[in-house]
Amino acid sequence: MFKKLLSGLNQKKVKVFSLFLLCSFLSWFISNLSESYESRTDFVLNYKNLPDTLLLGKDSEDVIQAKIRASGFQFLYHNFFKERIDVDVSQTTFQNGKYVLAGEELRKQMDLQLSQGISLMDLDRRELIVDMYRVASKEVPIKANLQLQLQQNYLLEGGIQISPDHIVVKGPNREIDTIDEISTSMLQLNNVSSDFSREVSLVLPKGLDNSVFSSGKAIVSGKVAKFSEKVFEVPVKVLNIPDGYQVQTFPDRVTVVCKATIDRLKEISKADFEVVADYTQLNGSEGSTLFLKITQHPENVYDVRLQEYNTVNFVLKQL
Repeated sequence: MFKKLLSGLNQKKVKVFSLFLLCSFLSWFISNLSESYESRTDFVLNYKNLPDTLLLGKDSEDVIQAKIRASGFQFLYHNFFKERIDVDVSQTTFQNGKYVLAGEELRKQMDLQLSQGISLMDLDRRELIVDMYRVASKEVPIKANLQLQLQQNYLLEGGIQISPDHIVVKGPNREIDTIDEISTSMLQLNNVSSDFSREVSLVLPKGLDNSVFSSGKAIVSGKVAKFSEKVFEVPVKVLNIPDGYQVQTFPDRVTVVCKATIDRLKEISKADFEVVADYTQLNGSEGSTLFLKITQHPENVYDVRLQEYNTVNFVLKQL
């Protein structure tokens, strides 16, 4: 019984001692993290403010190493989360065929972005060479690759709309000169009876390693309306009648069929149409038939046609 009691006391002492050691270590660790240190660390570079005439090349530096003074806590955080530094390339100068950001300017930009309590001591370079190359710019139209099947008695109003209707391509002339248009991916719509709008990806040409495109998507849309037909009786008008004569046509009125949306048909009357027969088409012959032509019809209609007659007979009478 005495041995058991002694063993229990020893276990308690071991636990207390272990806890004491842990607390001591944590106190020492926290104390050291709060002190300032100097060490080298990496910063991830993010280039911004590129001029419209320049593009960033593949050989630009992604990381820069710097010597900084910071607390242990800040170094610990920095090792887990690499700090990003924005590099304003509009401050570069063109020297000996290269775009160079002076070390003094780079230090200035970094100092403005470093977290509070971090001091920049030194950089691993005296200047930063930014890989940029001059490019041209070109607007390229977008073409919709659309297979559209409308329900019976429905029509497309105003055609297919694409937004944006073009994209801007930037790159070397030798690459962008090969591009005349950009197509959308295939969009197939069946049995459509209402307005539609779909976002589709663009089929960008491959192999243009040094070119960039302002967008990779577009919206294809259209307005769909139900249509009907309406018949109008329109008088035949004869042009270029010889002086001193008059022409009587048989029939003197013909039927014109107009196809449009129901709302649009309500706004149309026979006065919106003109059907003519030109007497000069006889060219001096003694024929008695004239061909008809619709020379005037309303706007925003789907189809206009003569229903029955393409020609009329006539009688020439002297006044």
